[in-house]
Formats: sequence, structure tokens, C-alpha cells
Amino acid sequence: MKYKLIYTDSYIKRAKKYLKKHPDIVSQYEKTLKILEINPEHPSLRLHQLKGKLKKLHSVSINISYRITLEFYINEKDIILVNVCSQQPIS
Repeated sequence: MKYKLIYTDSYIKRAKKYLKKHPDIVSQYEKTLKILEINPEHPSLRLHQLKGKLKKLHSVSINISYRITLEFYINEKDIILVNVCSQQPIS
């Protein structure tokens, strides 16, 4: 079953700005979104729920250094994209 990706206005603005700074990941980013739309549980995405203040959000990986945070509604088959960001270093 195909999922519906919902791009919020704030996400579109953040993604454009982010991808302008990181043009080297545009093709990986697009591939990640295609996989997410087809199968959010695909192993390459490394889908996981976040913790702490962001516990209502999930994250998927674009590559080892970049990820997308998202609100994830499986019941409705909608995936709401929230942000695209660099992976934070583990302290």
C-alpha cells in the first residue's frame, strides 16, 4: 500500500533552504522520500521514534549524516513531513 506524504509549508521552506546548503544529497533525499512513500518500514530508512521532547515524532535516515524528522500517522496512511536536519553527534 502506498502512503501519502504531506508537505507542510514550514517543511517545504526548511527543505529548500537545507538542500540549497547541501546540494550533494538531493538525489539521496528524493530516493528516501520515494522509499518512504512506498514502504516506511524499509530497512534502509532506519525508521525510529524519537525520545524526550520529540517523542511524538519519528526519524528516517537519508544517509549516515542526514535525516528527516516526521509526524507519522500509520492508521490514516499519511506521513506528515516536519523537518530535514543533520544528525546530531552522540555525546
